[in-house]
Amino acid sequence: MSAPDPKRQMQDLEARINAYKKATGQVKPHQEEHYSQANMAWRMVTEMVAGLGIGFGIGYGLDWLLGTGPWLMVIFALLGIAAGIKVMLRTAKELQAKQELNEADAPEADKGAAGGANEGNTHGD
Repeated sequence: MSAPDPKRQMQDLEARINAYKKATGQVKPHQEEHYSQANMAWRMVTEMVAGLGIGFGIGYGLDWLLGTGPWLMVIFALLGIAAGIKVMLRTAKELQAKQELNEADAPEADKGAAGGANEGNTHGD
């Protein structure tokens, strides 16, 4: 008796997994990645540090080439910090726009159910 074909076994397994996911409703679209707040915070920190590092490197290199004191390094480090802050603010604005879009897409029924819970309560209890 011959050994079963591994490719055929994998195809059968994938078919069974897909059938199970369809039956239980666990199919998730892979169209858009969802990032946690920690990932976004690290992205912003990385952008800030990258701006500082690039500015510092350019300033140090120019100081070395031109023989000036640490003045260009300080100036370009400050410009790098400013660029990092600008990119960080742009990222924050992008995240805010995505969040507002997601909130706008939320069903109105959910908002109405939460808002109507305290109707008629005028005593602040």
